[in-house]
Parts: sequence; structure tokens; C-alpha cells
Amino acid sequence: MTTTAELWAAPVADRPLDAWVDVPGSKSLTNRYLVLAALADGVGRVRGALASRDTLLMADALTRLGAAVERDGTDWSVTPLPVPGPSSEPVRIDCGLAGTVMRFLPAVAALQARPVLLDGDPEARVRPMGPVLHALRDLGAVVEDGGRGTLPVTVTGPPRMLGGPVDVDASVSSQFVSGLLLAGARFENGLLLRHTGRTLPSLPHIQMTVEVLRDAGVSVDDSRPYIWEVLPGPIAAREVRVEPDLSNAAPFLCAALVAGGTVRVPGWPERTTQPGALLPDLLTTMGGSVRREGDALAVSGTGVVHGIDVDLHEAGELAPTIAALAVLADSPTRLRGIGHIRGHETDRLAALATEITRVGGQAEQTHDGLVITPRELHGAVWESYHDHRMATAGALVGLRVPGLEVVDVGTTAKTLPDFVGMWTGMLAGA
Repeated sequence: MTTTAELWAAPVADRPLDAWVDVPGSKSLTNRYLVLAALADGVGRVRGALASRDTLLMADALTRLGAAVERDGTDWSVTPLPVPGPSSEPVRIDCGLAGTVMRFLPAVAALQARPVLLDGDPEARVRPMGPVLHALRDLGAVVEDGGRGTLPVTVTGPPRMLGGPVDVDASVSSQFVSGLLLAGARFENGLLLRHTGRTLPSLPHIQMTVEVLRDAGVSVDDSRPYIWEVLPGPIAAREVRVEPDLSNAAPFLCAALVAGGTVRVPGWPERTTQPGALLPDLLTTMGGSVRREGDALAVSGTGVVHGIDVDLHEAGELAPTIAALAVLADSPTRLRGIGHIRGHETDRLAALATEITRVGGQAEQTHDGLVITPRELHGAVWESYHDHRMATAGALVGLRVPGLEVVDVGTTAKTLPDFVGMWTGMLAGA
């Protein structure tokens, strides 16, 4: 039951914005770099690392497996995992609610030749894991999950993880593919991974994984659709720099369309595999003006937002933010291709439909998305469902709707540790 102490009064924008917002490093890249550094052939360094709940959980998990992660601000040094030897001593890993931890680390655990127990928050115990667990069984690991296909799960690797061909249905999450690819070069025979499902969401995240592997000297053949071959070999120890998290930049850039004025995010990459790269086109279509100012992406708006009909299959993590923007539009919006976000931190389609309706909007779930029709809105309590993107979506709607209160805005610490400070700073023109 919600209590007053758990509520955050979302501030209303009372004037056009004129702000610079420094967005911390990408969670997706930080956790991929940490896994590869732990599997590398020497000490590596991750610069610009994001220090959030998800990345700290990853660092702690790798430390429990035997790596060493030393943090100096945003510069993290990683000493890789030692050569494993057979052991009956179990290792316990807390995955929290982090999909990258719960889905990337089972394959790393299978390399350890000892039991590794992975568990997490109560909400994590309903997030699907079955396909990656089945794949590890097929590759020779012992996986104990009580037949649930969810956490908690114990993975015990064989004395030699041979690897080879394996089929995976990643229709629910591209993380099943990325988790196996990241460890594939350490399997004796490498990995030949074939996606068997009818759809594959968030393909840019798989492209991100392939790119970071190649940058670390790993040979990856992705020339055939939905088939990836990783050759066995060393993973080079490197010094890498993490890009800003473009999906975390989305609520701030969208705020310019809602409130009017301009918001700028410095360090926006010229080229990236992050799904947030779709933002400039999306925001232009919805009424914004997008341009580069030096290394920054600048988005300007007039306060008028247009509805959109768009397939977000490749960038489902943007859906809560675009849905919140659509609530404030001057015409209906249809978001398609995002049925897979039912299996994210919460069922995001159901959560968005519920909260949009709660504040007076109209949102209808389809088999693969949402239809949002703007209505007259009013203040209400906006539930976050322990989901960082639901919380930031509420903040965005609150820019125009007085009396909107977000439950547990602190859940944004999952990927954005100082969201409230950044949000109020943006409104103050910092």
C-alpha cells in the first residue's frame, strides 16, 4: 500500500527549458565491458563506467566469482577471473532486478566448474530465463531451476565447457543471445548460436554485443540472419570508454517537447549501437527540432507534441518514454512491435495502460503494443512498479499535469542514480 513517504511530487514545468544535461554512462555497455574484462587475458580498465544498482550488482557478482573490480570514481579497473578449478563450494550471486546480470552471468557461471546460485528481487523471479538455461544444458552445464525457467537457478559447469552449436528462442529477450555470445570465445570449441524464434526484439543490443566482442579481438561471424558464430580464442584486455546512456537521455530530451525550449545532452556519439540512437528521428516526427551543437544533441520544442505510429521493435526500452510523451500529444499514437516488454522489469504494456488511464488518458493494449488517445488529464498517484522507466515516464507526464505523484522514484537508481537531482536541475536551467 502506498504511503505519503513513498511519493514524489513530480514538478510542473512553468517556463520553457534551457538546460544542459550530463547523462551518465550506458548501463548496457558498462555491464558488457565488465563481463568481457572479467574474461580477458589481462587487467583492463573501464572509463566512464556507470555506478548504478545494475552495474554495482554486476561488479559484485564478478567479484564473487573471483575477479577484482576496483572503482576510482567512474574509472574501474578489472582483474580477470582466475583459471577455474573443480570445486564443490557454491557461489551466491544477487541479480537484483537486472536483466543483464541474470541473463549474462549464467554462461559465465558455466565456465566456473562449480555451483553458482543466481537469485534476485521477488520481481526478478518472474522474468523469463528458460531459453538461456536450456541452451546451457545443451552445451553441457548442469542447470537446476525446478523446471520454472526463472530465478533462483543453480548453474554448475563441466570440467571443460566445450561449446559448439546451440539453438535458442530469443523472442522474449535479446539478452539470451548476448549472454551466450559474451562467453562464447571462452568455450573450447567456440559457439554457433542459432535463433529459432519468429521474432527477435532489440536487435541493436545484439549488434552492440557483437561490436564490443570484435573490439576485444574476438572473431564473430554474423553474416547469416539470426546466426552467430564465435570462434574460440583470447579476449584482449583493454581500456575502454563508456558512451552516455542514450535511453536514459530520452526523458530529458522529451521534456523539451512538453515544456518548450531546448535541452542538450553532451557527448552524443556520432555512431552508436545503442537503441537510443532512434531518438532524433522519433522526436522530430513528434514535433521537435533536433540538431547537433558541437558534441551535444540539442532538442527544441514548442510545447506542441504530435502523435506517432511507429514500430519500436528494435528499441523497446524507449517505449515507456515515448508512451508518456504520447499522452500529452495532440493526436493518437500507436506503438507497435513491443510485445516483448511484457517481460521487462514489469509488464510494461499493462503498467503503462493502467497508469495512463489513472491520470485520465486512454490507453488500449494490443497484442504487440499500445494505442494511446489523448484526453483531459488530472493529477493522481503514478505507480512505478519497481521499474525505473515507469518512474521516469511519470515524471515526464508530470511536467504538464499538476498533482501527479510518483511512487518510489528512487527505483530510478537502477540505471540513473541521481535522477531527481538531474530532473530538478534541468527545470532550473542548470
